[in-house]
Amino acid sequence: MWKADGFLKNGETDVPFALKRLAELIRTTTESYRAFSSIELLAQPAPGKWSKQQILGHLIDSAINNLKRFTDAQITEEPYVITSYRQDELMEVNHYQNLPVEHLLNLWQSINQQIIFVAERIPESKLAYPIAPQYEKTGVKTLGWLICDYVAHMEHHLHTIPIIP
Repeated sequence: MWKADGFLKNGETDVPFALKRLAELIRTTTESYRAFSSIELLAQPAPGKWSKQQILGHLIDSAINNLKRFTDAQITEEPYVITSYRQDELMEVNHYQNLPVEHLLNLWQSINQQIIFVAERIPESKLAYPIAPQYEKTGVKTLGWLICDYVAHMEHHLHTIPIIP
């Protein structure tokens, strides 16, 4: 399981570090995906397991949902309650396995660049806003934690490909 704790500085979530890491991941992941053959991209390692291309699709769904969370959390009542999304169903209806990888990379890059743009402009006071993620059973977190958790989740999936060691 991924942990936002990988982005701690003096016991606090380090959002600038997480965003810097996200910018690096955009670059390295794009380069790595372009180096894979279509056979490597589309191969499913086992029945019911996602291909490299489907993992990229999942990361697109994650980016879409988290961009909405990062913006909504700033303009709604506290705590902002996060509900899970239906990742397997989204994989099916978005047909990620059937799209050109360049299309997916462009979409993934654009959404993540917008996430960086938005997150860099969140005032420090709003980074402390309480977040109640239903998928995290350890209680209320902060918007800053949520941003770091997003990057940690991405790293978790990129380790499985492997794109990053």
